[in-house]
Amino acid sequence: MSKPKIGFIGLGIMGRPMSKHLINAGYELTVYDIVADSVKEIAAAGATAASTCKEVAENSDVIITMVPDSPDVEAAVFGENGIAEGIKSGSYYVDMSTIAPSVAISVGERLAEQGVKCLDGPVSGGDVGAQNAALSIMCGGEEDVFNEIKPIFDIMGKAVLCGKLGSGQIVKACNQVLVAVTIAGVSEALTLGAKAGVDPLKIVEVLSGGLARCGILENRGERMVNGDFDPGFRIRLHYKDLNIIQKTGNDFGVPLPVTGSVFELFKTAMVQDRGELDHSGLLTVIEDMAGIQARTGE
Repeated sequence: MSKPKIGFIGLGIMGRPMSKHLINAGYELTVYDIVADSVKEIAAAGATAASTCKEVAENSDVIITMVPDSPDVEAAVFGENGIAEGIKSGSYYVDMSTIAPSVAISVGERLAEQGVKCLDGPVSGGDVGAQNAALSIMCGGEEDVFNEIKPIFDIMGKAVLCGKLGSGQIVKACNQVLVAVTIAGVSEALTLGAKAGVDPLKIVEVLSGGLARCGILENRGERMVNGDFDPGFRIRLHYKDLNIIQKTGNDFGVPLPVTGSVFELFKTAMVQDRGELDHSGLLTVIEDMAGIQARTGE
């Protein structure tokens, strides 16, 4: 496929750097977001601003959505002035949001009736991965469609076809299980060490070099100790993902006992009005339970 015109809907913490990489790679971009300032920022970087999702679809060969949740995808695609009203037969639709696998499948099937080729392609890597074009992109759909879109994915990170439509969302759910459980484990380790009198920064340094090393320690460890919970991925969004994961586990008859316990910790963070913190802010919940602060930066 020659260089297509791309429409990008959803210019949040992830969507803004992703769209800028595409502009810098020479793609012609039309963008939309409900936040006008985000649209202005990307338009200033070289994109064309649209006023509706329909307008994005009318002016694009490939439409990408990167929005918070399943209802947002359904509204962007099938709502008033949505993608479905403007998309042309033979176009491509790629949802890179994290949503319920069942919704990814239903949206893809409905658009296929209009002659649209669809992929689900949720991502992992957070704001750092988006900024560095180092996202892990988990895709579901037909192999020929994936191969046609892969050059676009390559601009933003590394893409792998996981299986049929919806498979990307299943793999993303697995990813979010591991990330949530790891954040909880790191939080417990830092709090235990701090209460026993060990410098939490030393804990991060030592554990980062052994079998316990992981992406959370690498990308969030020092920030957690410094009390820096500026959001790369918000608690409320990970809580949303864990809700999806609980339902998906039920749908497939898979018990998720550890994930269920971590889900309750994220629920506590939400009840305590900490939903806008970075998901590594789960540390504050564990600290409260232990009655000690593991952060040295506050």
